[in-house]
Amino acid sequence: MWDRDKEEWYFSIVDVVAVLTDSKNPTTYWRVLKKRLLDEGNETVTNCNALKMPAPDGKMRLTDVADTGQLFRLIQSIPSPKAEPFKLWMAQVAKERLDQMQDPELSIEQAMIDYKRLGYSDNWKM
Repeated sequence: MWDRDKEEWYFSIVDVVAVLTDSKNPTTYWRVLKKRLLDEGNETVTNCNALKMPAPDGKMRLTDVADTGQLFRLIQSIPSPKAEPFKLWMAQVAKERLDQMQDPELSIEQAMIDYKRLGYSDNWKM
C-alpha cells in the first residue's frame, strides 16, 4: 500500500511471511517470529504499524505492515531457502554501496548506468 503523505510503500508482513516460508499458518509464524525478535530487542518489530488492507474476504482489515527498510530487516530474520536470494542480494547491494562510499567514481559510474537504463540519452546539456 502506498502512503501518499509519507511517500512510502507498506507491505503486509503476513503476506511476505506466507511467500517466503510456505507456512500453512503465516499469521502464527509471524506471531512467533515477532515474539522472538522482541525478546532479542529487535527495534524493527516495535516500529511496525498496523494498516487496513484488503483481506481475502474482500474486507479492509488491520494487518501488521512494514516499510521497505523494516521489510528488509525482517527478511534477514526469516530462516528459509526462499528468503536466501533476498539476503544475498541485500548483502551485495550493501557491499556495492560501501565500495561507492570509498570510491565516489563508482557512484558516478552507477548513476550513469541507471540514467541510461531509464532511457535517457548521453546527449544532455547543462
